[in-house]
Amino acid sequence: MTLHVSDVVAALERLFPPETAEAWDHVGLSVGEPQAPVRSIGFAVDPCQASVGEAVERGADMLITHHPLYLRGTHSVATTTAKGAWTSRLIKEDVALYSAHTNADVAASTRALADLLGVAIERPLDEETGIGGVGTMAPLTLRKFASRVSAVLPTVPAGVLVGGDPDRVVERVAICSGSGDSLLAAANGAGADVYLTADLRHHPATDHLWNGGCGLVCATHWATEWPLLGIMRDSLLSELAEHVDSYISEIPTDAWFARL
Repeated sequence: MTLHVSDVVAALERLFPPETAEAWDHVGLSVGEPQAPVRSIGFAVDPCQASVGEAVERGADMLITHHPLYLRGTHSVATTTAKGAWTSRLIKEDVALYSAHTNADVAASTRALADLLGVAIERPLDEETGIGGVGTMAPLTLRKFASRVSAVLPTVPAGVLVGGDPDRVVERVAICSGSGDSLLAAANGAGADVYLTADLRHHPATDHLWNGGCGLVCATHWATEWPLLGIMRDSLLSELAEHVDSYISEIPTDAWFARL
């Protein structure tokens, strides 16, 4: 039996139902013919030059990314823009592109980080959307917790930032992969000792700490979301009836290439 793009899409949508995505999100099949055969699948955080090129070089028939290629509307896929060039290459090389974004966050992003850190999640951080999580772990200092985060996440040039009293004891943990400063108040409201997220801006972070908020550990967007890919791959391969080759891209696709 031949596996087709439509079979992979159906399995993904059973695992990460599109209706659980945020209203502003655009998940699903962006490029590809539903009846095209699939023998190899690549997984990456971002659809970009690096991940598209890797998919082509590795002979993938389908690239599954966390972030959508077009999060906002577009009127052109001409190769005069970066995303247009990537779209054109995917089409020319017969590589389908599918994204599972906030629907995958609800299902697995928090679990991916929590499992790495030994945090037992009790509930979502944002009860309304199901995003993020709050749970507990064996107590240790903020300094040691940050060191554990740095050890379990993929190494990137920007590293990991830490805010708050380094000797504060951490036991209750709030987690939100990706951009999470909109949930700083939720982390405090949940009684967290520390909040692990990415993309914290200066003013929200400083106001939070100056007002006695919980400790902060801020990694990069790509690094906090990369662990999700392992769950996505394992879940999908278990769901599919046919064998398919696969790989997880290890190319960091944060904007930052160096720390000087």
